[in-house]
Amino acid sequence: MTTPAPPALSPQDEARLIALFNAGRHADLERLARDFTRQHPQSGFAWKVLGTAQMLQRKDGVAALRQAAELMPDDAESWSNLGNAQKAQGALADAEASHRRAVQLRPTEALKHYNLATVLAERGQLRDAEAAYREALRLQPGLTDAHHNLGLVLEQDARDAEAATAYRAAIALQPTHANALCNLGAVLGRLGQFAEAQSALRQALALDPRLAQAHHNLGVVCCHMHALDEACAALRTAAKLDPQDAEARQALGDVLRQMRRYDEATLTLKRALALNPQHADAWVDLGNVHKDLGELDEAIACYERAKNISPEQPEPHHTLLMTGNYLPDMDSARLLAQAKAFGAWASARAEGHRFTDWPNTLEPDRTLRIGLVSGDLYAHPVGHFLEGAMRSLHALAGERLRLFAYATQPFRDALTERLQACTHGWQTVAGWSDLALAERIRADGIDILIDLSGHTAHNRLPMFALKPAPVQLSWLGYFATTGLAEMDHLLADPVCLPPELEGHFTEHIWRLPETRLCFTPPQDDVPVAPLPALKHGGITFGCFNNLSKVHEGVVALWCRILQAVPNSRLLLKAPQLASAQVRQAMQARFRAHGVSGERLLLQTPSTRTEYLQAYAQVDIALDPFPFTGGTTSAEGLWMGVPVLTLAGQSLIARQGVGLMVNAGLPDWVADTPDDCVAKAVAHTADLAKLATLRSGLRAQLMRSPLFDAQRFAHHLDAALRGMWRAHCERQR
Repeated sequence: MTTPAPPALSPQDEARLIALFNAGRHADLERLARDFTRQHPQSGFAWKVLGTAQMLQRKDGVAALRQAAELMPDDAESWSNLGNAQKAQGALADAEASHRRAVQLRPTEALKHYNLATVLAERGQLRDAEAAYREALRLQPGLTDAHHNLGLVLEQDARDAEAATAYRAAIALQPTHANALCNLGAVLGRLGQFAEAQSALRQALALDPRLAQAHHNLGVVCCHMHALDEACAALRTAAKLDPQDAEARQALGDVLRQMRRYDEATLTLKRALALNPQHADAWVDLGNVHKDLGELDEAIACYERAKNISPEQPEPHHTLLMTGNYLPDMDSARLLAQAKAFGAWASARAEGHRFTDWPNTLEPDRTLRIGLVSGDLYAHPVGHFLEGAMRSLHALAGERLRLFAYATQPFRDALTERLQACTHGWQTVAGWSDLALAERIRADGIDILIDLSGHTAHNRLPMFALKPAPVQLSWLGYFATTGLAEMDHLLADPVCLPPELEGHFTEHIWRLPETRLCFTPPQDDVPVAPLPALKHGGITFGCFNNLSKVHEGVVALWCRILQAVPNSRLLLKAPQLASAQVRQAMQARFRAHGVSGERLLLQTPSTRTEYLQAYAQVDIALDPFPFTGGTTSAEGLWMGVPVLTLAGQSLIARQGVGLMVNAGLPDWVADTPDDCVAKAVAHTADLAKLATLRSGLRAQLMRSPLFDAQRFAHHLDAALRGMWRAHCERQR
């Protein structure tokens, strides 16, 4: 009769295993442990050592460790090691169960909570992972990696300020923790703390010059600061250090696009997509390159690809809707359908979190708290239109209303400071989750929340779907419907949005009596120059708009105008013209319509003062269509240059009409392309009349609704009060 093997190893056998483990002889450890499992198949310790030895050699230790856990069901280490082995094999649900058992057995041991947290984080259960990391740190505050990993979880949860605190705690414990410094730099950059971000990243690189992610993050921070040369250099280094990193090439491609180096941008983004064809951001950025080049069909194809890859990502939705407004055959019905689809998507995401009641007191005449949400609160077209209105509203309102701003991106300049001075509260919310931002707005007691971005960059429209304020309004930065059922109103005027166009919007249209736009005169002291045609003997037309608006139909009409007005020429000034590729293509497009190169003047971008001075070379501005000018037209008018605009059948296609009518220049509005050519001929026939208009236009503007900020503020104040009273009445 065979004597059964004893279930446990002898102390001497255990000592042999421990000695091999301590010596780091993992292969020998595995062989000896395997021998012991044959000799002592009921020894949980032998199975545990076998599985551990296999894991240390990057082998699959799950079977051995499962056997150990079954033989020693109350041994927390066996369950913990099994969980680690299961995690290594991608069996995350099993790993979570094993680690929960280990926590149950050893609830006061920090590492058990830490191991559970790592699995929960990998499963995307961010709040549960956060709780587990915090419990680990309560039990063992000096656990450096728990602080660092907590930062990663908070960062994933779009809680950058809290993530920064966690990373700082890790660095305080271990000042040489390069990854914590690297990640701290990234979140500080998103929070707008640029100097601190750069300092953290440079410390990380001093510790590890080959840390590709630190170079990457430094490039992104420099991009936030609009320091594109430095961003480009850092991102090139990141891509060189990690040739398989699609993220670095995607970020580099976007920076190259912003630098107007379109060939390089295209090549770089295509390399990113070769590394990862499912990289939605790279498809969006490639679409942006095509859009800048006026290749709108190609841009839309890229955005569609991004949306199909990542339907839960907002950016492809926004870029598709925004670009639809540039199309020469813009279809308002199709854009409305796409916007409604976005609205349904955003509403579905908000389900279960949407606010349906608010603590705001329903008193129609009390002080109102008005919130502004925008990523353009700096020297940007939105900022230029907003400044005078905010300043006058702030001065006018007194106790009638208070302004609060939520800046959705961190860049600041002198205009930011002036805007902030007009508010009672200002919060930079870059890096905040939609829910965190909505909760803050609700806690601030905002009565009317104004979206100033629509589907443009840095918008937070998905947050508006949470309905953090009882009244929500779209205004200024966008020119079509948001598609959100939760957006109550859209601010318009009778000229830009006549009643027959209301069906293009999901929002209720609230019209100001004269204009939806009020421009702030530039601070640059640039006087109006004499009419250049008096000196040159020929008319110089001009357009300083983004060239994405200049499609073939626009080129064809402008060429007709040039051919109808002898000795005339056209000056184009746009960011894209920094590219020789774009300049050559533009000349070829005009040559195809019979306009020679010497009649086409192409200028690269410049400072705002130089940009305003360039209007000294222009007699008449030509407005593109259907995406008409806004800031460029207002600035041209300020410099004495009237704008010839073609009326269309959408808000953006009638923006030029609104500007001209409110500037007192209705005779500069054409109803058809033929009328546009005829008006160009008529207005250039009398240079003395044109010169008189030019010299007196600035004074005329200052008396007009378009530049009278105090008048506009009265109208806006009345509109906001009317919206609030209507809300109070509906709630009774």
